[in-house]
Amino acid sequence: MPDNKLTTLREVNGSIRSTLVRLRPDQKHCSDIQPKDFSDLLSEVLRAAECLRGQPVPSETIELAQATIEYRTNLEQLREFLPQVHGNLLAEKSRLEAARAQVAAAAAWAQTSSRTL
Repeated sequence: MPDNKLTTLREVNGSIRSTLVRLRPDQKHCSDIQPKDFSDLLSEVLRAAECLRGQPVPSETIELAQATIEYRTNLEQLREFLPQVHGNLLAEKSRLEAARAQVAAAAAWAQTSSRTL
């Protein structure tokens, strides 16, 4: 059982690290971020939670303890990371809404202008 836990935690840690790099909050435009990215991240967190939910095994290895510490560190990084991503997504939404309004206004102007000619 500890080998299963270790394997699961290693996979989850790798996935979370990859997500942290891919969705870095320093991006100004978040067009690369998809809803699936967040559902995948949630699935990985739930997978690790299920793995860690069981009773501790007395024969747990140092490697498993290190993987658990790394998982906790990754969760702490997510806790800091996600509000920044949320802010970036809200800013991107506002930018897109403003651009949509500008395009709609330009289309209305063009339609009105073509009627007057």
